[in-house]
Amino acid sequence: MGRKKRSILDDLMVAPWWVSPMVAAAAFLGLKYVVPAIIPETPLFLAMRSAGPTVAPYLAILLLVPMPFAYLNGRRKRQLVDTHRRISEIRGLSWREFEEYVAEIYRRRGYTVRENLADGPDGGVDIRLERDGKPHIVQCKHWKSNKVGVTVVRELYGVMVSEGALSAAVVTTGMFTEEARQFAADKAIDLIDGAQLEGLIGQPATRHAQPTQADATALDCPHCGSTLVRRKARRGSRAGQAFWGCSSFPQCRYTRNI
Repeated sequence: MGRKKRSILDDLMVAPWWVSPMVAAAAFLGLKYVVPAIIPETPLFLAMRSAGPTVAPYLAILLLVPMPFAYLNGRRKRQLVDTHRRISEIRGLSWREFEEYVAEIYRRRGYTVRENLADGPDGGVDIRLERDGKPHIVQCKHWKSNKVGVTVVRELYGVMVSEGALSAAVVTTGMFTEEARQFAADKAIDLIDGAQLEGLIGQPATRHAQPTQADATALDCPHCGSTLVRRKARRGSRAGQAFWGCSSFPQCRYTRNI
């Protein structure tokens, strides 16, 4: 069975509520004033010239229909994060609610978020992010007992490379195998387990939200302008500790502590 195709109404349902009136206004003005102004006054295009202004109000009303649903949907997702702060509570969510939960976390961190509304997988990508014009991808694993293995991480890395995304993240309510962590250590991949997920939502007072690879790649290396990637020190006094390093290494050796 093929995946369900997204329509503009689907996108407006999950977009911020104010997007619907903006799109509706643009469609109305375009059909009522712009189309008649640019289409030649010839018999061939006469029907199109007259149809634009006629259709304009009806299309605008149709595009306004998702607005109240988008408002309520956004409010529900915000409440989902506000009322599920601990990993024990997050594990009680359904898999779809978990994807919405993770999407809302990234939305609060300043990303433009596009969720996968299809019933089937989208190349292993559940959430697509963008900030400052730079794309990032996220896969969610609502696993309570099984550890996320290296196969999942390796496949997502392949999607990241093929799509030209600057970073990827796997977010799980469980844990990762050591092999998975080793594979991701020197790549632009975040592995966010249950404990780290609590950090991303600002779980209380003594814990701060941890930076993700997507946060790093939203910034450029101050020395050469290349993107930063997450790496792990293999030797020296900081062996085993993660840091941001320039993707142009060894030509550029800029590093930044996490």
